[in-house]
Amino acid sequence: MTMPKWRPTPSRWTMRKKGAAAVAVVGGLAVFAIKMLSFIMSNSVALLSDALESIVNILASVMMLLSVYISDKPADETHNYGHQKVEDISSGFEGVLILVAAGFIAITALGRLFEPVALVQLDLAIILSVLATGINGALSLMLSRTARASGSAALEGDAKHLLSDVISSVGVWTGLIIAQVTGWLMMDAILALVVAVLITRMGGRILYASLGRLMDSSCVEEERIIKGVIDGLTPPIIEYHDLKTRRQGNNILAEVHLTVEDDLSVRKAHDIVDSFEQSVLAEAPHVILTVHVDPASEMEAQKPVE
Repeated sequence: MTMPKWRPTPSRWTMRKKGAAAVAVVGGLAVFAIKMLSFIMSNSVALLSDALESIVNILASVMMLLSVYISDKPADETHNYGHQKVEDISSGFEGVLILVAAGFIAITALGRLFEPVALVQLDLAIILSVLATGINGALSLMLSRTARASGSAALEGDAKHLLSDVISSVGVWTGLIIAQVTGWLMMDAILALVVAVLITRMGGRILYASLGRLMDSSCVEEERIIKGVIDGLTPPIIEYHDLKTRRQGNNILAEVHLTVEDDLSVRKAHDIVDSFEQSVLAEAPHVILTVHVDPASEMEAQKPVE
């Protein structure tokens, strides 16, 4: 007999999500302080762009922390499905912040492109930037793992944002080292523009995904699982229709109509639906399924006359 896989309870997931969000805020403050110090030491606009992105990281992490607290509130009279949509709002807000930061970085870099400024103490500044990037990488990995396990859109958005910061920072060090060796000061501004383009792309993706969830886009993987279970059903289940899915925070809300034989008793229909739901949950435990049973004669009557 196969033992069921252990899964953390909702309260444990709540604690993990809140803990991860709090660590991200504290880590973001530390990273920002280190990056600002590297900019002040070097006068590099590329490092300034890196530091400005960290401000966005902090604001986004604070929003994420608040959204995690709000989303875990239980359903009430005015929010029957709970408060988990707030995570998608937070993720969308983070996407907007990233786009704003990208615009500011691009404007600043364009000014330096036409009026390059001498860079100083780059060696130590780059070392500090590497340290800050290492912290960001660790934070991104932690948030990504927690997001995958808990299904948190807010944590996922922040993890992707921090990952984009890590990638752009690596590009910044490489370019600054080249600038230091060659003496080509315009490289500093060019790198800042590249960072702006990279984070614009990431911000757009986060915003697009958030809007998709807020507009209740269907969940392809869960629909595939439900259809697979239905395909294994035998009479008295005749067919299915009106399968719909949408994401609600950590869960997937699904509904489907099953057509059954007319002479099926209420007790038998209940047992079949219950077995169907358990089969779906065995493969997708995060799905909340609502099933409506239709008699075959009613569906036959609704068919258009040819």
